[in-house]
Amino acid sequence: MQARTLQTWIVRRIAIRHRLERVCTSYLLFLMVVTTKHSLEEAARFSGLHKSQFSKMLQAHSKVAVYTLERLSKQQAKHVSQARQKLKELPWNIAIVVDSTLQHRASLHPANAKTFNHGQGFVVGHQWTNIVLLLNDMLIPLRPIPFYSQRYCRDHALAYRTEHDLVVEYLQKLTLEDYIGSYDPREVVVLTDSGYDNKKIQNAIADKHWHFIIALGKTRSVKSAMLALTTPKSKQWCHIATFFRHHRRLKWQTIRITTNGTKRKRMEFRTRDTIGYLRYVGQVQLVCSESRKRPDGRRKYFACNDMRVTARQIIIGYRLRWAIELFHKTVKQHLGFEDVATSGFDSVISHVHWVYCAYILLYMSPPGVSAGVTSLGDKQRQLQQLLANQEKRRVLQKLTQIGGVQRYKDELRQALADA
Repeated sequence: MQARTLQTWIVRRIAIRHRLERVCTSYLLFLMVVTTKHSLEEAARFSGLHKSQFSKMLQAHSKVAVYTLERLSKQQAKHVSQARQKLKELPWNIAIVVDSTLQHRASLHPANAKTFNHGQGFVVGHQWTNIVLLLNDMLIPLRPIPFYSQRYCRDHALAYRTEHDLVVEYLQKLTLEDYIGSYDPREVVVLTDSGYDNKKIQNAIADKHWHFIIALGKTRSVKSAMLALTTPKSKQWCHIATFFRHHRRLKWQTIRITTNGTKRKRMEFRTRDTIGYLRYVGQVQLVCSESRKRPDGRRKYFACNDMRVTARQIIIGYRLRWAIELFHKTVKQHLGFEDVATSGFDSVISHVHWVYCAYILLYMSPPGVSAGVTSLGDKQRQLQQLLANQEKRRVLQKLTQIGGVQRYKDELRQALADA
């Protein structure tokens, strides 16, 4: 197995212009292997190309990175969806998960950097809203949504839009047929946390005839379907936290769920559910849930517009959202999501999309990687070992040639001089 074989395998899947093949495949291959930091200096040292080539590629060809990610996402989704299976204990086959993550930066000087407060102190950086598909226990990242600050929009003559507006537009334009072929809209469920508890988002999902499971904020207005005819309109709507306090007659039910990790822990929740109305959206199932170990502690409230499912299935479905949190952790720890040191935001866009491309390629079973390996870190280590063995074979072959020792010394001297 040689690095050239890996690069050929990558080229066949990304289909970019010939003059960009070497620099793009080298950057992708660099992201796919184990390294202490995914910097441009390390990429140059790994590939033998000059640092400026990667810098120019990231800055001038962000559209190439976006197109390549969309192509790879569709390839992987079509391959996985050939034999679609039901999500765990659920009536749906396809889950779309929406969540945002922060890309830390050292200062506010880079373009589009902003100060965010996500409950754990202030963070300087960029915000990305990720939309991923869950098919047959496989996570496939789609094109992410960059958040543009008001200052960046003003400097670049762009119309400022909130994150919720961007998500609504994204969902409206998302054509699932391009990813999975023909499908029944009733097979799709959209999962979000309370940060996306927004009537426009919920109506955009309903307009697609998809289902949703969304965590609600405590102040979201709901009303009971049973009391709608007997209660004055002025008193029908109330906050969901107040709603479940007023409906204490609803019995608690215990739900036991086994986790998917290696330890297979069992979690217990108690829930209350009823049919009601979500203001400006329509009829939904409302669920109040809390951990059995912490009664009267942190309660979560959910809304689901699929009337076929039970409260247990709503809880299990919402827990699938945890997959995107693991995705965020993986791309940050293993693929250098935050290892970007450029000032221009176009370069940041390119880097993020190439990182997601590397994530998909690693799960496409590259040549030389064992099919039974499921951990992304193990896949990276296998690739690293293959490349290291190839380099050893190259050195041994050169040393056995006539004058090979002297040529190898000259090569080492040149490498040290370039460093």
